[in-house]
Amino acid sequence: MRYFDSFVVPFAVGALILFAVVLWKYANWFIAMPRADKKRVARGIFSRRTAEAVGEVISESLLHRRIFRVNPLLGYMHASLAFGWFLLIAVGWIEAAAYGLTFSPLWVHVFFRWFGAHYGLEHAAVWGIDFAFVMDLLLLFVLSGVALAWAKRMRSKMMGMRKTTRHTPGDRIALSALWFIFPARLVAESLTAAIYDNGGFLTGSLGNGLLRLLGPEVTVSAEPVAWWLYSSVLCIFFVAMPFSRYMHIFTEIPLIFLRRYGITSSEKESSFDHFQVEACSRCGICIDPCQLQSQAGYDRVQSVYFLRDRRYGMLTESVAENCLMCGRCQNLCPVGIDLNTLRLNSRDTLRNTPNERRYEYLRGIDPSHGAGKVGYFAGCMTLLTPRTLQAMERIFSAAGEAVWWADREGGVCCGRPLKLAGETDSARRMMEHNTALFRKHGITTLVTSCPICLKVFKEDYDLPGIEILHHSEYLRRLLDEGRIGVEHGAESFTYHDPCELGRKGGIYEPPREVIRSVGELVEPAQTRENALCCGSSVANLAIDDRNQEKIAVAVAGHLEATGADAIVTACPLCKKAVSRGSTRPVYDLSEIVAGHLKESAPADTPQA
Repeated sequence: MRYFDSFVVPFAVGALILFAVVLWKYANWFIAMPRADKKRVARGIFSRRTAEAVGEVISESLLHRRIFRVNPLLGYMHASLAFGWFLLIAVGWIEAAAYGLTFSPLWVHVFFRWFGAHYGLEHAAVWGIDFAFVMDLLLLFVLSGVALAWAKRMRSKMMGMRKTTRHTPGDRIALSALWFIFPARLVAESLTAAIYDNGGFLTGSLGNGLLRLLGPEVTVSAEPVAWWLYSSVLCIFFVAMPFSRYMHIFTEIPLIFLRRYGITSSEKESSFDHFQVEACSRCGICIDPCQLQSQAGYDRVQSVYFLRDRRYGMLTESVAENCLMCGRCQNLCPVGIDLNTLRLNSRDTLRNTPNERRYEYLRGIDPSHGAGKVGYFAGCMTLLTPRTLQAMERIFSAAGEAVWWADREGGVCCGRPLKLAGETDSARRMMEHNTALFRKHGITTLVTSCPICLKVFKEDYDLPGIEILHHSEYLRRLLDEGRIGVEHGAESFTYHDPCELGRKGGIYEPPREVIRSVGELVEPAQTRENALCCGSSVANLAIDDRNQEKIAVAVAGHLEATGADAIVTACPLCKKAVSRGSTRPVYDLSEIVAGHLKESAPADTPQA
């Protein structure tokens, strides 16, 4: 066969194994997709969503824009490896095409420096391009990323990371091979450049140095060995890739397209989950923001390990359940993996008890009272922080609002805690009961003080025609409409963004505007989408009280560092948690409004 040498065999075998395994995985995942998802793919292929997906692939899979935002040095490392390697392949193809070898075997393009020299092809500039210079420049670009990868593994702090990912044996094999691919290529191309004088500024200079060091005979003897080494390292990486973290290289791209076509994960496991799970590059960005790691000392439960264990079929309840689901890691995930949903549906698989008669007692329960188009659903945690309930009652009265009280005297939970525990079928029974109750009483606006309830009402309940508001939004509306008036005082407040309200609900401004109406707002260092979790999330089924308190103390200290007179939050669970660690008063948003109402009897100073 023309343009063939035995050293290409390892590369060719590795490439065949790689593409066979990847295609087999793709085929199985696509076949198992629900028909509705397949229709979404069919509709999306010939729409602008495909062009949008291509743009995202370039910006995220090659240039790694999201990683740059979080950590510029880490972003450069990933971009140099991904984009640099891509350019080496693309420019190598163009170079071979310049010599009329466009449709030659793949290895000719990969090892063109060898074939160009041994088959007597010109190595001067072609089409006005000095390919040797360009390829050396690209190789140097990639090698700089390899150097950073070595540095990151040996000393992560110099890359701005406290912790890096612990790897499986398969990951280590693939990682070691990847680390040596480009140094091996550099040596091989430099030895060829020394013999045939076809190198650029990098390979030519190194080749001349090797020639002087080794002598002509050793250089000639070492050249085939170097090319065999390069080909063999590529083979090892290709074979290990689909069984290691580096499967993300081939999985992130279809994931981007499928997301653009409207396919998502749900509370039940689906074949789409495979694309998300295997798209994780285990970059480790999710480790540092995890408060379970930084404040409670829990290792190996972070999202990177959860996804690893789920992928390899070794997920345990101790890993699946030990997560605050606060969204801090998901907010920073450069691949955009829906980590909370994957965590949720894994719990469903591990724990869910199918729908059964144990919830028949719900039938006929209606502890509600009052009448009005505005319904107030306090939620379990609000009932356990009665000052919030009392404050809301006073505000409703001041506004002259006729209210239907859904659960002031007790009632049925919104269902989200059960859902977060993986008991999705049982949660659905509670949701159906409450939905019927809302319809029965004809409310048009549903207000809740609990962000946990708010999220489930918006995302899991079927409530068309009913406006769903958090009490921070409702309070702002009352103020904007002039239905209540408040006195602006000299107190300063710092605000803690609840995870479910902020990162998961996107509600940041309403509570801040309400606070500014009664006093001065002082922002903490980590706020809005970067706000800390209180540590008492109902999503964590494994954390003990001692470690919850550790997190609460750290969060309270962070908020107190602002120097504000008091801490305000808009979640009853956060209020209880932060109060445990704070030396300053902690209020719910409704309490400071009720305490500053105009034209009402002077209120007692609200207590935490």
